[in-house]
Amino acid sequence: MLTQIYEVGTPDEARSISLIGVDHIGILVGEGRFPREQSVIAAQRITAAICRPAKFSALFLGSDRAFIERSVQQLKPAILHLGAAPDLLSPQDLAALRSRVPPHILIMRSVPVIGDESIAIARSYDGIADFLLLDSHRVADRQIGALGITHDWSISRRIVEQVRIPVILAGGLGPDNVAEALRIVRPAGVDSKTRTDRGGSHAKDLDRVRRFHEAAKAAGLSDPNRQA
Repeated sequence: MLTQIYEVGTPDEARSISLIGVDHIGILVGEGRFPREQSVIAAQRITAAICRPAKFSALFLGSDRAFIERSVQQLKPAILHLGAAPDLLSPQDLAALRSRVPPHILIMRSVPVIGDESIAIARSYDGIADFLLLDSHRVADRQIGALGITHDWSISRRIVEQVRIPVILAGGLGPDNVAEALRIVRPAGVDSKTRTDRGGSHAKDLDRVRRFHEAAKAAGLSDPNRQA
């Protein structure tokens, strides 16, 4: 059972969260077009504090492929996470991007869970991405996720059953509901941002992170039928 925490914003957070045992440390990277984006230089400082075996996941909410390519060359993340809305970054765009980044970098694609149409969106990236991240979405948004609300987990379960690549479940997950989400969806991993933040801020609450991680790992061990 993989666990990942976004948006890690300081070196101290990166070090502490990786020492808890979280698998993927997510840093939002950009040029300031979305709130809380880290510059490439700031992201380099944060990722330098990540302790192995935790992996650095670089999240881009924009769809500027040239900027993404340049940033990946500088940051060298283990995972390139693409979070732009579906109409801004197609499967063909993702395939083109894959051909231009180092082959050892895994690609994660966010998929908005908004209805039955989400299943077709997810399947369109199957075989191109290495991971899918299923997240809540407002149709008018240019990016997917960071809403702090859950979505219809029955749709996410159907996606898990119909794609061949690992699925990470996101969207309003925290220590108190992650076990139930895992029981229903049976993904390969789970993601948290808003519900592991400190109240009234975007700084991480390390106690919530620890409880989220421990609850997810325990639930994963108890379900031998989850997605591999």
